[in-house]
Amino acid sequence: MQKQDRADAFFKRMMFMLGASIPLLLLMLILLLLSKSWLSIEKFGLGFIFSSSWDPIAEQYGALPFIYGTIMSSLIALVIAVPLGLGCAVYLSEISKSAVKEYLSVLVEMLAAIPSVVYGLWGIFVLAPWIAGSVQPGLQAVFGFLPFFQGPFSGLSMLSGGVILAIMILPIITALSREILQAVPNNLRESAMALGATKWETLKIAGLGPARSGIIGAIILALGRAMGETMAVTMVIGNRPDISFSVFQPGYTLASVIANEFAEAVSDINLSVLIELGLVLLVLTLAVNALARILIWKTTAKTLMQ
Repeated sequence: MQKQDRADAFFKRMMFMLGASIPLLLLMLILLLLSKSWLSIEKFGLGFIFSSSWDPIAEQYGALPFIYGTIMSSLIALVIAVPLGLGCAVYLSEISKSAVKEYLSVLVEMLAAIPSVVYGLWGIFVLAPWIAGSVQPGLQAVFGFLPFFQGPFSGLSMLSGGVILAIMILPIITALSREILQAVPNNLRESAMALGATKWETLKIAGLGPARSGIIGAIILALGRAMGETMAVTMVIGNRPDISFSVFQPGYTLASVIANEFAEAVSDINLSVLIELGLVLLVLTLAVNALARILIWKTTAKTLMQ
């Protein structure tokens, strides 16, 4: 009996150590980034976050163009991917009754398996020329009075980066939203239909309503994925550290500047600055994912109570 108790205690301690290893790794990563970027933090302080200067030769650095590029390209991706992904999820979980929906689900999820460099190559040779030749003239003709759609056309632009990111996060939004909608109890739909609700009213009241928080969580998780994407967006966004309201102009993201300049950093301060950019990106993505997790927990708790 004592041998059994010792084995249980050993197993419990082992499981605790395995469980604690993941947050410990995250803590070690944050401490490492802090220590390696401390030179930059000491020299530039909080001004580093709000400065738009980027001149490695003169050792003038600011993170604002990269933070702006990261957020702007991710928001463009959400504007495109959210209606597409949510519409696909609603069709797969609420409307389609045929076997075709299973094949469609697999095809959508396969988009997540495509390597990002393949997306980048397709973006350079197909997407960017098409956007510069067809999409940007059309947008400027219709919405040219807005500052977002003014200026010369450029294939390697913030818009191209946003479209690539939209395609990459589409499977996340679709798959998670479909799972969340399927987790809503069917008795809610049956009750709504028994009261005479139409198909749309049933979907709105007994589908999208209870799943709202979870769907928002899925969208925010996709936002976190878009903010951290590197290779594909680096190949099509233009990589220019400017802040421009026009989505036709090139931009730069936090992940892109780290990937492009880390191997060429020659001074300690340059290296420290790039590591601090990585720390900023980590903090942004952790904050976004924490928010998404809270929303998903909220939805799960409501479902269990029902």
